[in-house]
Amino acid sequence: MPRTTAKLRKTRYQIRREELGLSREKASELLGTIPPERIERIETGKYSAYPEEVLTMAEKYHEPLLCNFYCANDCAIGKQYVPEVKTRDLAQIVLEMLASLNSVKERQDRLIAITADGKVSADEVADFVSIQNQLEHISITVEALQLWAEKQIAYGEIDLDAYHTAVNQEN
Repeated sequence: MPRTTAKLRKTRYQIRREELGLSREKASELLGTIPPERIERIETGKYSAYPEEVLTMAEKYHEPLLCNFYCANDCAIGKQYVPEVKTRDLAQIVLEMLASLNSVKERQDRLIAITADGKVSADEVADFVSIQNQLEHISITVEALQLWAEKQIAYGEIDLDAYHTAVNQEN
């Protein structure tokens, strides 16, 4: 059984590796391009992972959320523009999305009124920001659904070929 660190604040990378029951040496073999010493430095926070390393870990560990975590927390641009998506089950994601869509639908007439003249006046700013926030929430929920699907594909729960065929038919 691989050793697990007693460290209180483990990184997502370490947590996922340990969930898979991998030592750093075995993880290095699985990842193929990251030596055990580098894995340790990433997991202990001594060094930040490179984007390519995160992509490799996400693929080989079957954990697409590692990419979102990296972008939202480690990437200088992502910290500003990419919200961290929390894992949830499919029903919760869909119900949250429907609630958000219904909320925006109720406010669509106000959005039309605000934007009809091509500018947002001082008395419209509060409503405009509120609607923007609702739309951002929908965007995050869509991202959660996409990451859920990617995880299901990684675990073989959704047929990859059928998924790609459906995506190509939609485009």
